Amino acid sequence: MILLVEDNPADVGLVRKALEEHEVGGELLVAADGEIAIQFIEGLDAQPAARPDLIIIDLSLPKRSGLEVLERLRRSAHCGQVSAVILSSSNTQQDQSDTARLGASRYISKPSRLEDFLGLGGIFKAMLGSR
Repeated sequence: MILLVEDNPADVGLVRKALEEHEVGGELLVAADGEIAIQFIEGLDAQPAARPDLIIIDLSLPKRSGLEVLERLRRSAHCGQVSAVILSSSNTQQDQSDTARLGASRYISKPSRLEDFLGLGGIFKAMLGSR
């Protein structure tokens, strides 16, 4: 299972397509804002169930930021060790430093070209294979 925390429906579609292109199976859960993602993580801590194998987080989210989601994820007893990829349109050094400090497994700037975006599926597949 992959949890995608992304509010842009077009980017959700691109991530879904990238996963399909690289034959990454499993369920893709989408949280459309940071608050939903944090509630999901807290729900898993309260009632442990199957945790995600990978979490992909956009930084710029409504309600709660991607940084807040990442910070809550790393405090989670049940999901704290899950690989977390930051997939953001921001490529500032500050955002990269902040996410590294909070324990992001990887920081990826959203590609502007379709073929590059679809290539992200290979990165996600490799991360899933290394767990």
